[in-house]
Amino acid sequence: MASAKDIIEGQIPEKLQAKPELAKDINAVIHFDVSGDGGGKWTLDTTKTEGWVSEGLNGASKMTVTVSNDDFVKIREGKLNPQMAAMQGKLKFKPMDMGLAMKLAKLLA
Repeated sequence: MASAKDIIEGQIPEKLQAKPELAKDINAVIHFDVSGDGGGKWTLDTTKTEGWVSEGLNGASKMTVTVSNDDFVKIREGKLNPQMAAMQGKLKFKPMDMGLAMKLAKLLA
């Protein structure tokens, strides 16, 4: 089973390499704070042309995404609707920037 680490360190960079327009579209620093087994803290910096993901919360972020590892994996696998997860408080965005959250959803889909 995949973990947040696999998704953030492996699948997200692969998708950004395949679709560089997604990085241009997001064009922000985003922190991921993932709780539970397989979780951790990561920084996604789509303002760069490569090396988008680093471990830890680095620099000032435009948004912080807080979620459990299990829910993050379920969202990635299409087993949990991100809108529902957000409404249930399982997926949190700080600050709540709907436009940026929607762009991020395209990357995670």
